[in-house]
Amino acid sequence: MGRRSPYPEEFRNDAVALFRAAAGRRTYAAVAADVGVSGETLRSWVRQADEQADPAHGGEAVVEGRDGELARLRAELGRLRKAEKGVGARAGDPAAGGPVFREGDEGMTGRWDFISVHRADFGVQRICRVLGVSRSGYYRWVAGAPARGERRAADDALVAEIREIHTSHRGTYGVRRIHAELRGFGYTVNRKRVERLMRREGIEGRHLRRRKRTTIPDRLAPPAPDLVRRDFTAAALDEKWCGDITYVQVGGTWLYLACVLDICSRRVLGWSMATHMRTELVVDALKMAVAARGGRVDGVIFHADRGSQCTSAAFAQVSDYFGIRRSMGRVGSSYGNALAESFWQGLKRETMQEAFATVRQARLEIFQWLTYYNARRRHSSLGYLSPAEFEQQHQRERKLTLAA
Repeated sequence: MGRRSPYPEEFRNDAVALFRAAAGRRTYAAVAADVGVSGETLRSWVRQADEQADPAHGGEAVVEGRDGELARLRAELGRLRKAEKGVGARAGDPAAGGPVFREGDEGMTGRWDFISVHRADFGVQRICRVLGVSRSGYYRWVAGAPARGERRAADDALVAEIREIHTSHRGTYGVRRIHAELRGFGYTVNRKRVERLMRREGIEGRHLRRRKRTTIPDRLAPPAPDLVRRDFTAAALDEKWCGDITYVQVGGTWLYLACVLDICSRRVLGWSMATHMRTELVVDALKMAVAARGGRVDGVIFHADRGSQCTSAAFAQVSDYFGIRRSMGRVGSSYGNALAESFWQGLKRETMQEAFATVRQARLEIFQWLTYYNARRRHSSLGYLSPAEFEQQHQRERKLTLAA
């Protein structure tokens, strides 16, 4: 009998689905790096899933795969259509037969360009007199043409890098994260310049949408004390955790998602997705978080709201078994679990622009974003490091401190 895997079955199944969705475009090692396992581990999970597949249901799997792929392509088409706003003619372009200079272009550059275009027909002196500008100013502008050309070329190259970063992060990064990514790649560039170029090219990150309240408190259950008191900082890993439940629309129904985050590193340690909102949803997420930390988390504080799932006797029993100290915020206050609320806002802003068509598509998109969030997404409160990078740096500093 083989050794039991420390990774939950739900996590393994989602990892296999993520690799298969790549359809050969990504290697085992590349997908495994995002998931946080070795390439050989992922390969063995895929092999086991192939061996356990029931040939009698192969046709259904193909249909489900087709539906999921179609839904993914529709969602991608919707994103592209939104991204193409402003690609057509600009609102500021002049109408046929209108004035020479369009609105917003009355600056000197427009006049110098006009002189250059018509100098052969009317002469520089005459045009300068009509426009009320000096010839010396025009000739200085002409002499500076090579330098302006170099600046334009540098801006164009930087815009290409910005577009590549923006696309690789699915259009979610705004000015600050793109600037941090460029600095991470070794570019010495001012944030205001990045902001100017993004504004000029119409490149922007995704914005928050209004959200719905999901917490259903159990007024009869005894609450746990508030051990966090809105202080969502921690000096060490596994000092404080927080968690919450949200839901996403899938066709005409809902898919519920529970997550557990380490407050120090902002890393998502555990998660679970299901079409119900029963207590086992949060229990499964908590067990995955414990497994991610090697099964030893005595004394860690787990902070949540006063929803019925986290106040249940079953959840309290699991917490006591692992030595977890439960903490709860106040009823009806979004600040009582602000870190988890902020996390949900980021997830929904960056993945849920439209309702998902199938549960399979929703699970795959959310799982892909969660692994991306841990491994690659830069976090402003972590000095624009990803949670994984922050934990690695934190562990290195701790070892150096212990060695000293």
